[in-house]
Amino acid sequence: MPRTVEPRTAKAPKRDAERTKKEILAAAMTEFAEYGDTGARIDRIAERAGSNKAMIYSYFGNKEELYAVVLREAYLQIREGERKLDLAKLDPKSAIVELLRFTAYHFRDNPWFLRLLNTENQRRGQTIRQLDGLAELNSPLVEFLREILLRGEKSGVFRKGVDPVEIYLSIASLFYFPLSNTYTLSIVFDPDIGSDAWLEKRIRQAEDMILKYLIAD
Repeated sequence: MPRTVEPRTAKAPKRDAERTKKEILAAAMTEFAEYGDTGARIDRIAERAGSNKAMIYSYFGNKEELYAVVLREAYLQIREGERKLDLAKLDPKSAIVELLRFTAYHFRDNPWFLRLLNTENQRRGQTIRQLDGLAELNSPLVEFLREILLRGEKSGVFRKGVDPVEIYLSIASLFYFPLSNTYTLSIVFDPDIGSDAWLEKRIRQAEDMILKYLIAD
């Protein structure tokens, strides 16, 4: 009697742990940006990521711990984008303009980032002050801005003694306010706030303001 061969049962593919973590993190970034820290729900994050709550708790811990990871990731992404600009290759004026343009588009194209900052400010910096290594994460930005300003100063293009932190705050504020208040400002003042045309116009205005301050008399 011939032997019956049982059909082979296909093994379920193993989940790629790193990919799963990235999918959960991306879903969590969207969730926290939309609902804030108090309104965010782990079950919605799991659904967005095609995962489950047990896996989220296993990888990230509780909701507060996941929020901290999301906040760190937000800063990692903008700092990594700034690093890729390779501003050391540019002359000082061009480097400032390039950083300014990057900041404008990063804020506009990643509204979740601005919402996360708003959430953390409403929490009075409760989580960000506890993040390990945050100073080290942000220090490269300050240092390469300092280097740009020093090069400009030595070449006689920029005025002396400009604080790199103050310059960054000025650049960021020129875009943070209108882009984090797009809905209300669009109704009250300009329906095109956030559009490509509006952003390019705003960038030109910001370039003019920042460079007029920086350029030596």
